Amino acid sequence: MRLRYIFSEVGNGLRRNSTMALSVVLVTFVSLAFVGAAILLQFQVQNLKNDWLGKVEVSIFLCPENARNTACAAGAVTPAQEDAIREVLENGSVSHLVQSVHYESREEAYAKLRERDTENRFSLLTAEQMSASFRVKLEDPEQFAVVADAVQGLPGVDYVYDQRETFKGLFSLLNAATLVAAVLALVMLLAAVLLITTTIRLSALSRRRETTIMRMVGASRGLIQMPFMLEGAVAATAGAVLAIGGLWFTVNYLVEDWLKGSVTFVDYIGTDDVWLVAPWLLLIAVGLAAGASLATLGRYTRA
Repeated sequence: MRLRYIFSEVGNGLRRNSTMALSVVLVTFVSLAFVGAAILLQFQVQNLKNDWLGKVEVSIFLCPENARNTACAAGAVTPAQEDAIREVLENGSVSHLVQSVHYESREEAYAKLRERDTENRFSLLTAEQMSASFRVKLEDPEQFAVVADAVQGLPGVDYVYDQRETFKGLFSLLNAATLVAAVLALVMLLAAVLLITTTIRLSALSRRRETTIMRMVGASRGLIQMPFMLEGAVAATAGAVLAIGGLWFTVNYLVEDWLKGSVTFVDYIGTDDVWLVAPWLLLIAVGLAAGASLATLGRYTRA
């Protein structure tokens, strides 16, 4: 009997305030879509970091002939110096941090440059002007500084380059986009809370006489407040479901169907990540409705 009464009152309340309830659904949908997008974007950033940073190498460029760098004042690197550098990497104090070491001669470096130089911008260069290098793959790319410090001052070393620098701009851009999405999500969540509060307040005011009579005949505070709380929860949950559906649609058709087929070297997020985020979006929606209800009902449902 009580459940039938509660559900009946929820339906009546949503019909009476259908416009406000629809506004709650839409604002909750937009706000939680931003929340979900921010979380998924951070998932994507982490995927890129795990994938790309695991592939980057530390490049140890060796002194070429006629080098202007003061580190190469003694002239071009000698075979003995190359052997000493390799010894430090493979058997020295940083050997446990090194996964593999590949030596690239000046001729190999020149051949790669000419292969990529489709516009002949470097046609005047010769192999003797190129720098030989060691391409070092690390067990943990975050340990670059330790390896760099171990070889930077060795005779024959021109400079050490960390390929992670190439991706810093991209990761900074993606993190900034995540921050913007999170800020917009917070603003929209605040708007959703205010709308839910307004909807519940209007519903409670429109039934003030009914709730007063129920209080007089001994109805509990929980029984009186429950329909109003469920109204907000239903509207907010509907918005969350729409947000989850929108995120799933975007990831499934835009990311998995289009981006994965267009740019194949990137490890993208998938619909499984959307389902991972979905329960949290539902919890946020219910939490918003519960918080707004408790903040409003104490005043507008007392006798």
